[in-house]
Amino acid sequence: MNCLVTKGSIHYEIIGSGSPILILHAMGTDHRSMKSWLEPIFKNLIGFQRIYIDLPAHGRSLIHEDFSSSDDMVANILNFMDQKIPNQDFSIIGFSYGGYLAQGILHKRQDNVKSICLLAPALHLKQRNLPEKIAYVKDASELHSLDSEIRLAFETLMTFQTKENLDYFLNEIQPGRLLANREFLASNWREKGYYFSEEPFNDVDILLQQALIILGKLDSICGYKDHSFLKDKFPNSTFVILDHAGHLLHIEERKLVQELIRDWLLRISTIISGI
Repeated sequence: MNCLVTKGSIHYEIIGSGSPILILHAMGTDHRSMKSWLEPIFKNLIGFQRIYIDLPAHGRSLIHEDFSSSDDMVANILNFMDQKIPNQDFSIIGFSYGGYLAQGILHKRQDNVKSICLLAPALHLKQRNLPEKIAYVKDASELHSLDSEIRLAFETLMTFQTKENLDYFLNEIQPGRLLANREFLASNWREKGYYFSEEPFNDVDILLQQALIILGKLDSICGYKDHSFLKDKFPNSTFVILDHAGHLLHIEERKLVQELIRDWLLRISTIISGI
């Protein structure tokens, strides 16, 4: 379905009922890259409404000509939320760039965001402290038959380049890559509009939301060393650095990440029920 917003439209899919969770994918793909592995977590959990969206300029979400920044991204998303769940509290799950947008949304709506899960999130930092890129190739035979552009993306994003992980990439991430607005993503917005005009939650010392922060020690895209301040910012948090994962940690350590998110959801559920 599509919803008209301030500077374009948001394509979305809503599953289930209960406490809303806004789910934000990474740059360059679409909501299916999150839905495919998150939905199994909810199989035996009730009371959560999952709101999957295509980020602006991604998937089937459209943008106007004057759309130019991450501020515009957040404005469109918040306008969408105001239409779909007006005056309601909600939680957020954000991966990579989606995690950066999640921080921007929390900054704007601190009273409405009740909990947050950040997976390998980008930060409001122009210089990142990144580990050296390492690739563990267990089965390179499948890579040789790939289109060169797909192979480059896979090799750039994936640390453990196995046949199983390639299948995940092709089935979950690649379909959204075909729909992304590459004209916008390749424009100068990365230099002029990627960073928010205001650093997220710079005006508060602590945030009391239940938080789950999962990082990969081998993440050469967003890193993990710069994120330590989040432990102090979110005193009610689970802060995990996965030793055996890079940026696509939800693929490389899927079962572990799913268990961590399930635990976070159960803690949210306890708060909702007032236990």
